[in-house]
Amino acid sequence: MNFSLYIAKRYLLSKSSNNAINFITIIAAIGVILGAASLFIVLSGFAGLKDFTLQFTSIIDPDLKAEASTGKSFLISEDEFSKLNNLESIASYSKIIEERVFITFEDKSYPNAYIKGVDENFEVVNAIDSVVVLGSWLSQKTNQIVSGWAIANTLSFGVLDYGKRMNLYVPKPGKGQITNAKQAFNTFDAVNIGVFDVNENLNDKYIYAPIDMARALLNFSDNEVTAIEFKLKENATEEQARKEITSVLGDKINLKNSAQLNDALYKMLNTENLAVYLIFTLVLIIALFNVIGSIIMMILDKKSTLKTLYNLGATIPNIRNIFFLQGSLMSVVGGLIGLLLGCIIVWLQSTFSLIMITPSLPYPVTLKFENLVIVFITISVLGVLASKIASVRITKNLVEN
Repeated sequence: MNFSLYIAKRYLLSKSSNNAINFITIIAAIGVILGAASLFIVLSGFAGLKDFTLQFTSIIDPDLKAEASTGKSFLISEDEFSKLNNLESIASYSKIIEERVFITFEDKSYPNAYIKGVDENFEVVNAIDSVVVLGSWLSQKTNQIVSGWAIANTLSFGVLDYGKRMNLYVPKPGKGQITNAKQAFNTFDAVNIGVFDVNENLNDKYIYAPIDMARALLNFSDNEVTAIEFKLKENATEEQARKEITSVLGDKINLKNSAQLNDALYKMLNTENLAVYLIFTLVLIIALFNVIGSIIMMILDKKSTLKTLYNLGATIPNIRNIFFLQGSLMSVVGGLIGLLLGCIIVWLQSTFSLIMITPSLPYPVTLKFENLVIVFITISVLGVLASKIASVRITKNLVEN
């Protein structure tokens, strides 16, 4: 193996007497370098887009959220509230009441909104005030609401317009014939005092309201909630918090972390990342055909030398290993150079914002060690396979004749 490796390094670094082979080898090496660099840059770009997208949802997502395991809501006793207050891993928690609501404002309506009733601890559990772009956050024991940007835009209302109130409607539970709107709906008049902007999905969906307003609108009892959102202490682990919360609330709730609350978004981003990886891997495979061609041309060029090596005692596997190692070294070294080039480009973008999406927003990129490993393994495995395919072309007949 040392003999084969020595010859392989000599063939890799030395020039051939045939300029066409030198040119093909250079093209193959450049293809490997650019392929590795391109794959790493694209993965870094998608990692940046993923972090950029998730940073907004993480602002208003709790560390853990307890939802009803059956039905839409669950009951929690004063004793259970008292136990939650004494949990070691929980810094704070907020009671939530959430349900679909029909909104009307002047001559416009919005049927697809959800009202999210929150208590006074909600600002502690979630940094909601950081996404309120117009107006201010609501106060408890009032008829104030804070709406998503898309809802406010669709209904054409602003903030603090006390002369124009929105009407919130929720269907009443029950049976029998309905003869008027009062029998069919619980209603509430509300004043919008703020507009939040997180992402398209949340902006289209939510209005925030005091929990007492939501409770009255939905006919919930005082100890009935649809969810409880938790903020963990800095030194607490999620596993520890899950055990403590489950010991108090039992099997009537399901606990979800931020990733589980946004599972559709995570799946979409991961699917896009996988698709791009596969596409650029295909490009890399095409580039590695140049490596195969380069090795085959080198085999033909060194045919007389190979015959001499064979006559001196080198076996066919030894000779195959020479070109297998040559192609593998070209792929690995080219991959490392490509990764270095990719890291430099990603660092330049993150430091100097070379490419801008808008005049104030640079294209986000994130340098991740896992992407380095993925690209290096990909280029190494594909390079080894390409080298193996090329080296098996060497036969006894080829060497002897």
